[in-house]
Amino acid sequence: MADITRRLGWRHLRGAPTAHVRHHRSGKLVHDGPGLSFWFRSLSAALSEVPVDDRELAMTFHARTVDFQDVTVQATVTYRISDPAVAAARLDFSVDPDTGVWRSAPLEQLGTLLTETAQQHALDVLARTSLSSALVDGVTAVRERVAAGLAAEPRLPSTGIEIVAVRVVALRPEPEVERALRTPAREQIQQEADRATYERRAVAVERERTIAENELASKIELARREEQLVEQRGTNTRREAEESAAADKVRAEAEASRSVRLAEAEAARAVKLAEAEASKQVRLGDAEAQRTERLAQAEAARTVRLAEAEATRSVQLARAEAEAAREVGEARAQAQAAWLRVHGDVDVATLHALTGTRLAENLPHIDSVTISPDVLTGLLSRLGGGERE
Repeated sequence: MADITRRLGWRHLRGAPTAHVRHHRSGKLVHDGPGLSFWFRSLSAALSEVPVDDRELAMTFHARTVDFQDVTVQATVTYRISDPAVAAARLDFSVDPDTGVWRSAPLEQLGTLLTETAQQHALDVLARTSLSSALVDGVTAVRERVAAGLAAEPRLPSTGIEIVAVRVVALRPEPEVERALRTPAREQIQQEADRATYERRAVAVERERTIAENELASKIELARREEQLVEQRGTNTRREAEESAAADKVRAEAEASRSVRLAEAEAARAVKLAEAEASKQVRLGDAEAQRTERLAQAEAARTVRLAEAEATRSVQLARAEAEAAREVGEARAQAQAAWLRVHGDVDVATLHALTGTRLAENLPHIDSVTISPDVLTGLLSRLGGGERE
């Protein structure tokens, strides 16, 4: 759309590079070309604006195949106006001099023309094609037929229209038919998927069997290697034991040799110590003997002195005791003589009584005395015999 501004009764038009503007004044062409900019008066000016850029026309229509199945065609036609003067003469591209807006809808007219022309050729080719062929090769066939039909259409060049490209986006049947057509393919795909699943399972089973065989072989190999390892460990253990025994033997021999050397050194040291101790003991013995001899001599001298003193004391005690015994004997003799003189004139019965009294005084203490009849009889007999005498 052209950009029109107002200035003091004048109008200024500024067109786009992709818009071809034609300015007529009083029936004469004043300005003609794309991207123009000029002043004009609205009361005497007739303006036309024809787009010269490429335009896309999307169309959707229904068709029927030879087997009476409805299909939907989605296509796009790219076109452009190659002769703006012819197009402006054949179609109403006039614009309002005040607003720059088209007075009619020329692009819609072009769209209707192109859509009906393309639809006519598409319907013609699909009416002689089955549904399955249309779904397989219909897109290419419809595109080629529509492109050829639009290129051969005489009205388009006479209107100044050039077809740039034709594209058929999709060709689809009705949803129910499409689902019905998809079913065999879907079943086939499902069968292929099931077969692939079965094959995958078979391959998986075969691989599992192979894995199991490999695991079994690995276990057998591991068992064999374990056996070899056990044998090698036994060999190593025996070798270690032999080496340890040899090492122990060497250590024992070294220890024995060391012990022998230590014993010899200890013996030599002991001999030296014994000799030193013996020498010391000899010296100590000599000193002790001398000391003992001196002590013995001193003790002998002391003993002699003590013996002499004891002998002197014993002699003196013996003399005193002899003198006391003599005096005691003389006193006892005198007392006995006096006693005898006193009892010389006493009768026998009195003597017997005195004798019993003395005997009773010198006897030990007796708590009780048991006199049997025989003893009493003998005693009485003896007492009676004495009296008779």
